Amino acid sequence: MRPYTLALPKPMIDVNGEPFLAHLLRSVAKQGVVDVILLIGYLGDHIVDFVGDGDAYGLRVRYVRDGERAMGTAGAVRRALPMLGERFLVTYGDAYLNVDYRAVVADFEQSGCGGLMTVFRWDGTGATKPNAALRGNRVTRYDKETAAPEVQYVDYGLSAFNAWAFDHIPADEPADLASVNQRLIAASQLAAFIVDHLPFEIGSPQGLEAARSFLRSPS
Repeated sequence: MRPYTLALPKPMIDVNGEPFLAHLLRSVAKQGVVDVILLIGYLGDHIVDFVGDGDAYGLRVRYVRDGERAMGTAGAVRRALPMLGERFLVTYGDAYLNVDYRAVVADFEQSGCGGLMTVFRWDGTGATKPNAALRGNRVTRYDKETAAPEVQYVDYGLSAFNAWAFDHIPADEPADLASVNQRLIAASQLAAFIVDHLPFEIGSPQGLEAARSFLRSPS
């Protein structure tokens, strides 16, 4: 997303007159979320300066920094575990997710699993490629590289976890959430929650314009 990201982290890209992150924070607040931990790295001070303690959004916002090297998605969550509690949701700062968080949490609790992945069924079009396979209400495969026939779903971008799912991640070592998902799958411990539409991501100019159009519409 250059040139935007030369001076700003992606969540701070302007969307309809304010940073994309402002839309995300209002969205999670409307869902009943109170505590937010922002995992920040590249140019993260821009985020801290803008959001502060989150009071303007009705949230309590705290921060965990990558430090001297990028920790990866799982490494960053592992570093934040002392602040996250026994169960928590994980999402990304560059995607607006039009999904019922309460329903996701209820499904996660009912599943008894160590984790839950929200997914949508791939329709065979667009740049997004499938990376997950399902059997019933369980994810049975998560693979970003191999286009196996049974891989017909795409990770939607909202996950739920029990803290113990990160026990195998060494402290202060980079790691990807894919490794957490794959270990849970191997133990039949990754539940699935199906969403019927794409997220609004700002990872491309086309995605940015789609997000601007959606967020411009009356809610």
